[in-house]
Amino acid sequence: MEFNDYGLLPPGDYALTLPELKKSILVVGPQDGTPWDNKWRLYLVEQLEIMVKQLWKVGVTEIFIDGSFVEKKAHPNDIDGYFECDVFDYPTIIQELNIIEVDKIWTWNSASRKPYHGYTKKQLPMWHKYRVELYPHFPNHQLGSGITDVHGNNLIFPAAFRQTRDTFMPKGIVKIIKS
Repeated sequence: MEFNDYGLLPPGDYALTLPELKKSILVVGPQDGTPWDNKWRLYLVEQLEIMVKQLWKVGVTEIFIDGSFVEKKAHPNDIDGYFECDVFDYPTIIQELNIIEVDKIWTWNSASRKPYHGYTKKQLPMWHKYRVELYPHFPNHQLGSGITDVHGNNLIFPAAFRQTRDTFMPKGIVKIIKS
């Protein structure tokens, strides 16, 4: 796995275990002398790992990450991603996740968003605790993500996360798999 000339992972899905992710270019950095905050990136992956293990515990296995974390950016703000589940299982999954997670961070209710000092965007409780935002995606229901394409069309997560938000350039994402 290497970054392309635009500082992006080439389009595709990169299946990695958590140990592989920790040893990947996304954490250790490129070998071309680019400044890289590998300690921060490792911290983000360790935070992600907590959330991924919670998802695994409730039976969710399709987990993808992207955002600036999978770009050639020395210090990404956070990790973004999504997980797949059936829309009918969703209420039970969230209930079970919030039993596991004592701080009840598994919510996407806009009223739960709070500002973080120095930021204008209000963040979800999971972001405040882990600096990770994972959104549910229902593969059998084509619900939009709120992220648009170059023409302003609302994209579902798989498509939304496979492009940059500003230039709409195609890019790769990471699929987290069990060891």
